[in-house]
Order: sequence, then structure tokens, then C-alpha cells
Amino acid sequence: MPSVDALEHELGEMEDRLLGELRALRKHVRSEAIANGADYKLTLGQRVADRVAATMGSWRFIIVQTTILIFWIVLNITAFVQKWDPYPFILLNLALSFQAAYAAPFIMMSQNRQQDIDRREAANDYKINIKAELEIELLHQKIDELREKEVLKLTEAIAELIKIMKSSSAPVGSAAIE
Repeated sequence: MPSVDALEHELGEMEDRLLGELRALRKHVRSEAIANGADYKLTLGQRVADRVAATMGSWRFIIVQTTILIFWIVLNITAFVQKWDPYPFILLNLALSFQAAYAAPFIMMSQNRQQDIDRREAANDYKINIKAELEIELLHQKIDELREKEVLKLTEAIAELIKIMKSSSAPVGSAAIE
């Protein structure tokens, strides 16, 4: 049966190895976070793409555009002002097509950048999960070590009690007759 000292030595080495791995992983994640911090400086094009995507994806934009479209159509149908775009509203269709043609690339650029950010965050989440798994394994090993120490101590205590009982007890038959 292994002694407590041998068990402590064996588990101590495993703990040290796991802690070393955790520290190396933590250092690597921190250095990557510092290196990736430079990626968050946006270029003019990225800022414009984000601004366009945020504006066009808002309720305010939808409400304002709907109001303008309704106003445009009503003015051209009722002819309060000279009809500059009669019923098929070809000029309105041209303007909306122009708007869609330029808005789509801006929105796609913003989405691509957001995908890159999401991918980086997923990689960081994966690293954090690995770290948590290693820490949980370390805790399991510590609990197992404590259990084994407790079992060893109990076994040693029982062996010691058996020795004490054997050495202090007289033969049972002779004590009972007298």
C-alpha cells in the first residue's frame, strides 16, 4: 500500500504539471488579447459601413423612409405639385434601386467584420472552456487526493488500534474463568 508521502509526491507533480499548463494557456490568451486589441481600430471604411448598417437597420430609418415614400406617392397621385414622377413611379424605383445597390455592400462589409469578431470571441470561449476543464480536473484530483489520504489515515489508525488491542488484551478464556 503506498504511503501518504509517496502519494503526496505523485499528486504534487501532477498538480504542478496541470498548473503549469494552465498558466501557459492563460499567458497565451492574454498575449493574444493584447495583440488583437490593435484589430479594434477601425478604418474609415469600416466605420462608414457600421454606421450605414446601423442606420438602415433601425426603426427610425424604416419610419422615415416609409413617410417619404408615402409623401412622394401622394404628391404624384394628387398632383398638388407638378407631377415629376407619374404613376409607375419610375424615378422612385430608380432611387430605391440606387439606395439598395449602395446599401447592400456596406451592410455586407459590416456583417463580415462582425463575423470576424464573432469568430475571435468563439475561439476565446473555447480557450476559456479548456481552462475551466483543466481547473475542474485539478479540483477532482485534489478531492481524490484528500479521499486517499483519509483512507490511508483511517487504515493506519485501524492497524494501530488492532496492534494496541492485541498487545493490551489478555487471553479471553483465562480472564473470563477467574
